[in-house]
Amino acid sequence: MKPNARLPIIGSVLCRRRLLSTLLRFIVGWLAGAAIVPEARTEEAGTLRVGVSPVFPPMVFKQGKEVAGVEIDLARGLGEKLRRKVVFVELDWEDQTEALVAGKIDIIMSSMSVTPARNSVLSFTRPYLKVGQMALVRSEDRHKHLLGLMVPLDAKVGVIKATTGEFLVQRDFPKAKRKAFSSGGDAARALMRGKVELFIADSTLVWYLAGTHAAEGLATAPFVLSEELLAWGVRRGNDDLLAAANEFIAGATKDGSLTKTFQRWMAIE
Repeated sequence: MKPNARLPIIGSVLCRRRLLSTLLRFIVGWLAGAAIVPEARTEEAGTLRVGVSPVFPPMVFKQGKEVAGVEIDLARGLGEKLRRKVVFVELDWEDQTEALVAGKIDIIMSSMSVTPARNSVLSFTRPYLKVGQMALVRSEDRHKHLLGLMVPLDAKVGVIKATTGEFLVQRDFPKAKRKAFSSGGDAARALMRGKVELFIADSTLVWYLAGTHAAEGLATAPFVLSEELLAWGVRRGNDDLLAAANEFIAGATKDGSLTKTFQRWMAIE
C-alpha cells in the first residue's frame, strides 16, 4: 500500500505541471493579443469617418453618385492635416447625432447649426460660418412678405425633419402644418406645385435653391428669420480630434483657404 501512498503526490505534481502549462499558454496568448492591439488601433486612427447628409446644397449634396460641396472640401482638408483617410458615411439627418454618440462616425460635417440641445450631447468645434433661417417662396408671393413673414394658421410649411428650420417653425408658427421633406430639392418641387406655401431652411440652402430654380418661379423671402452659427460635431471626450479640428478651422480662416472654399460653391465676396 505504500506505493499507492505516493499517488496523490504524483497527481499533485501533474496538476501543478498542467496548471503551469495552462498559465504559460495564457500568458503567451495574452502577449500575442497585446501585440496586435496597437496595430488595430493604428488602423482605426488612420481613418476619419465623417457623417454627412447630402441634402444641403451647396454645403453637402450629391453630384451624380459622389458627395460634393463645402463640407466635403473641408473634410478632405481636415483629413490631410490629420494624415487620416477620410471616409464619408451617408446618414439621414435625424440619425447623425445617434451615430456619433454610438461611435459609428467620428465627426459630423453636414451644415449643423449650434444649438443648446445638440450641445448637451456632443461637443462643437469653433464656428466656421454664420447663417440664418430663410424662407423660399414662389416669386408671385414674395411681395406678401415684405413687412414680415406672413404664415396663415392653416398654411403648409415645408421643412427638413429634425433641422433648425423645423424647430423654428414649431416655435414661431405652432399652428402651421409642417410638412417634412428628405431634401431641399423635394421641398422646392413641392413649392412649385403648390403643395406647400413656403419652405424654411438654412440661408445657404435657400439661396442655392432660389438660384437654381429662379426660372421656375422661386425666390427668397426678403429677410432672415434668425442668425445661427455652423460648426462640426465631435463625440464627447474626443478632445484630440476636437482640438485638431479647431486648429484646422483657425488656420484655414487665417490663410484664406476657408473663404476660397466658400467662394467655390457660393457667390460671396
